[in-house]
Amino acid sequence: MKPSLSPDVMTLPPLRGTIDVSGSLADFIWFRTGGPAEYLVRPADVDDLSAFLAALDPAIPVLPVGVGSNLIVRDGGISGVVIRLPKSMQKIAVEPGNRVRAGGAAMGISVASAARDAGIAGLEFLRGIPGTVGGAVRMNAGAYGRDTSNILLEVTLVLRSGEVVTWPASKLGYSYRHSELPDGAVVVGALFEGVPGDPAAIGAEMDRIAAEREASQPLRSRTGGSTFKNPDGYKAWELVDQAGCRGLRNGDAQVSEKHCNFLLNLGAATSAQIEALGEEVRRRVKDKSGVELEWEIQRVGIFADDASQQRVGIEK
Repeated sequence: MKPSLSPDVMTLPPLRGTIDVSGSLADFIWFRTGGPAEYLVRPADVDDLSAFLAALDPAIPVLPVGVGSNLIVRDGGISGVVIRLPKSMQKIAVEPGNRVRAGGAAMGISVASAARDAGIAGLEFLRGIPGTVGGAVRMNAGAYGRDTSNILLEVTLVLRSGEVVTWPASKLGYSYRHSELPDGAVVVGALFEGVPGDPAAIGAEMDRIAAEREASQPLRSRTGGSTFKNPDGYKAWELVDQAGCRGLRNGDAQVSEKHCNFLLNLGAATSAQIEALGEEVRRRVKDKSGVELEWEIQRVGIFADDASQQRVGIEK
């Protein structure tokens, strides 16, 4: 069922970029599942985005989406406007003081590589984060003992009102895999800071991270990345494994046998099946260990009409 909330596209504010009605999200979301965006908006640049949001009816929700590497889009799609940033916002520049400035659409690996080439250490962990700068800033993405909050100095945002602001990292209210960025705000740029380092040593650490990911994670699968947050004192994958959920299936949705904090789409899974599998894992972990796992994957959109009926067929 297509989401329906806002007026005809002709009533939306003008945009120099593109607006797709019922724009496909499954074409690029890593799970390759889910319904369409009511309006998929690709602004030409920051000014275009700012003007569009300033003129957009405040009742219409706005959701920025990067590459969808840690996202479940429900099968009913997303009402309102989904923002995807253009390639022009992938630019990265090295600045004095061991700093790297990156556009909101830049990939974490590209930021890490730029820092390596400039002899800036401390950003190597971004090699292990398969998402954009915007997503990393919003969710305080991290890996290998480091978080985005450890390296972020400031962020440039286009607020839902269309106002363009630059905030210090201290204003983001960071905690584990969470920030207090306001709803509808779009990260269009970020300034990171590292420390002086040897490019060869930095590169070796990035290679180590890449090799570790390759050995332990299902990188070439349709997945949503790390599914659950690590509870205090525990590793989520160990709790999932101890609850007997490694390889657990719901149709073509499966708990990865390689790394059981990853959910997979084996080919024909729906978002409802993937989410239901995750909820079943949470239930079994709670029954086994008493620990309640929290989702790390962001789940957005509305359920299809029959989504409530798809919590069936879960098998080992």
